[in-house]
Amino acid sequence: MKLSEIKIQFQEELSGLYSKSEIQELFSIFCDYFLNLNKIELRNHLENNLSESNSNRFSEAISELKTGKPFQQILGETKFFGLKFFVNEHVLIPRPETEELLELAINKIKERTTKKEIKILDIGTGSGIIPIVLKKYFPEAAVTALDISEEALKIARKNSDFHKTEINFIQKDYLNEIFDSAQTNEVYDVIISNPPYIGAEENPEIEDAVKGFEPHLALFSPTSDALIFYRQIAEDCKNHLAKNGFLFLEINQKLGQQTLELFQDSFSKVHLLKDISGNDRMIFGRK
Repeated sequence: MKLSEIKIQFQEELSGLYSKSEIQELFSIFCDYFLNLNKIELRNHLENNLSESNSNRFSEAISELKTGKPFQQILGETKFFGLKFFVNEHVLIPRPETEELLELAINKIKERTTKKEIKILDIGTGSGIIPIVLKKYFPEAAVTALDISEEALKIARKNSDFHKTEINFIQKDYLNEIFDSAQTNEVYDVIISNPPYIGAEENPEIEDAVKGFEPHLALFSPTSDALIFYRQIAEDCKNHLAKNGFLFLEINQKLGQQTLELFQDSFSKVHLLKDISGNDRMIFGRK
């Protein structure tokens, strides 16, 4: 089968699920992954004959895409912050908004922090993208990352090993397990988190492809209170964030002001920030 025929197959079989431009992008992504052909090279190889194994790989990918499965999960990896990360059904697929949160964190830490050996805590780490990127930018930092899911932490450790970063991953039910005896007096210079923040009432608004394939544990608040994680973080910042320490949070854009108010009493500076799309998406605080 020729590559041009695979392209037609993509267009015909996926037209009911994706736009024409999305199908073209998906075709390019799988050609890059399966055949190591970038978009420029692809134009000159459309009449190439594919091996049976490669033809089957494309057919299997189309079948999975037709179910709504994200292409990142089909590939088992994604790009984030210019880096490759492994993903599966146990972790969220990284979003551009989290890249914005990391850009903010990196810039603020560089601007304001003079000491090199800072201590960073990431709450709800998932695939480990946040602590890994921070460790790459601040290699002398001591980085700890928590998650309730041991399956998610397996992916986080795999990503950390791949990027050769030393991170202390801890399996912990953050909402129900207070800092244990070994961490009672632990104080961090930076606390960062992108916790579950979708309220139960927002469930109908979430795309089926997200609800059907990404972990609900990482998406939805475990209670009727969509801000439960932020309340706990605000409380823990009182004893576990250093004086002049930084707080970086990704938040529910519908609850920006309510989230901000949780931190106003215990921080010298705290700001509600918009993302590139103009949505209330981040909290930045300095204790």
